[in-house]
Amino acid sequence: MNRPDFATILEYMKPITWFAPMWAFGCGLISSGFSFGSNWQIVVAGVLLAGPMVCGTSQAVNDWYDRHVDAINEPNRPIPSGRLPGNWGFYISVTWTILSLILATTLGFWGFAAATLGLILAWMYSAPPFRLKQNGWWGNLACGLAYEGLPWITAAAIIAAALPDWRILTVALLYSLGAHGIMTLNDFKSVEGDIKMGVRSLPVQLGVRKAAWLACVVMALPQVIVIGLLFSWDRPWHAGIVSALLIVQFVLMRRFLGNPREQAIWYNATGTTLYVLGMLVTAFALRPLLQG
Repeated sequence: MNRPDFATILEYMKPITWFAPMWAFGCGLISSGFSFGSNWQIVVAGVLLAGPMVCGTSQAVNDWYDRHVDAINEPNRPIPSGRLPGNWGFYISVTWTILSLILATTLGFWGFAAATLGLILAWMYSAPPFRLKQNGWWGNLACGLAYEGLPWITAAAIIAAALPDWRILTVALLYSLGAHGIMTLNDFKSVEGDIKMGVRSLPVQLGVRKAAWLACVVMALPQVIVIGLLFSWDRPWHAGIVSALLIVQFVLMRRFLGNPREQAIWYNATGTTLYVLGMLVTAFALRPLLQG
């Protein structure tokens, strides 16, 4: 059996998707009051665990169990194209799961527990019998929690060596719920294949236009709540910046809603960028609150 080259394996792990959990882990460190001038081993281990390891594992598992759908939607991907032959996809998924757990042991109880939960969600999302992605409501929720909330809470828990402050938990969970809409944006490109293979994504269940509206509402509403919380915590400048970012998102949403199938990738790049910038601003707003 031919062995895949490094470039193919890297493509299989989808490095572009690693950004979201790595960014969320960084927000967790910032919000907890972590000093980046020391303990760089926590930063390096945590970012590697959140991105290349756990997220990379989730991408590998997803592509392995989605190989038949990808043969319809995206035949150039490593498995359907034949560049990742045989059971290589499964072997990579299992190996990366084990390596992720090994790395997680360096981050103590909270790091290991969070990595374990993230890996369980990764396998439940794609693999039978659970295969949460079969239903867009549950699958997108699992992804949102794993990509945004879990890394944020994990970073704060590692620093505190305990469950984080309720304000961190609240904000991280709100941004996780908003990420449900971000996950929906990824489903517009594969409607035909999802219908043929019985994957009940939200564009399949609700139709393209209703799913697009839902994605926008689900992304915007948690940000509105965060803005209200920031004002209530006497952080008006931070609330104002997040408000400005949301207003620009509303402008971009108009273009997206005009043609969701064509504009989903564009809005995922532009609107989501503003969304995660708001996460960072919120993390900086929390920092002095918790230090005080």
